[in-house]
Amino acid sequence: MTRYDILTAIPTAFHRDGTVDLEASRDIFRYVGKSGNEGAFVLGTTGEFPAVDVAEFTALVEAALAELADLMRVVVHVGRPSAFEAVRLTRIAKGLGATEFAALTPYYLPSADSVIFDYFRAVSDAVGDGRLYIYIYPARSGNRVSPELLARLAGLPNVVGAKISELSLDDIAAYRAVVPADFDLYTGADRDLIAAVEVGAQGVVSGVSSVTPKPFRALADAARSGDAAAIAAAQTDVDDVVSLIGGDMGRMKEGYRVLGVADTHCRMAIAEPTEAEREAVAQVVARHR
Repeated sequence: MTRYDILTAIPTAFHRDGTVDLEASRDIFRYVGKSGNEGAFVLGTTGEFPAVDVAEFTALVEAALAELADLMRVVVHVGRPSAFEAVRLTRIAKGLGATEFAALTPYYLPSADSVIFDYFRAVSDAVGDGRLYIYIYPARSGNRVSPELLARLAGLPNVVGAKISELSLDDIAAYRAVVPADFDLYTGADRDLIAAVEVGAQGVVSGVSSVTPKPFRALADAARSGDAAAIAAAQTDVDDVVSLIGGDMGRMKEGYRVLGVADTHCRMAIAEPTEAEREAVAQVVARHR
């Protein structure tokens, strides 16, 4: 059966001074848990993972599992520049009860295919009886994964899928052509749920759905029903929220303020929304809350 899964990429809450706001993060987890989406993607790009240390990672994963594990799948992102660090985070998350993991390729320095393969083999070993997703984001990591390399990675134990960010639908189709039929592909492009499924994906990992889940749920439900008019209407609504919130964590957090979910900030060097952007976020959230 064709799937239209929505995994919500969840922002991490910080106080204005940059310290982790664990209670606000719990509030966000609880809000996302009511969305009806199929899963959560924790401490990925939207969660500002490069700015989170090991102790904070541990506390946030523990909170996410406590708030979400009974409601939806929880995929914990463990990617780091080295296999040593990624394996350490995997073992911590697994010890807390995580069963699904994602790992960005090594990043910052260029890596050869053989090094990327060895990195994922080490993470796969650490995952044990869990499930591991390859996170492909060359625009941020600096390292690409060719279809040939993904086909090799798909043969590792516990590697069950890939999340693909800022690559084209043609790239997703090329990956689909070389991996097993039961290997899951997720686009990181919030608005491309329907288009990505048409070329072989199983769903989307969407940060915007963490703020306004209703348009995304409506789109997935319409796609499953095959109602063309409902699909078109829901896609228009998804395009509306994505065009104004997009992948901007500051705007997502402004959305939480508008909704009364949490008053939270970014730790990374991300510009605060302008007054015009705050007003636009307030308007779009009001339309789709």
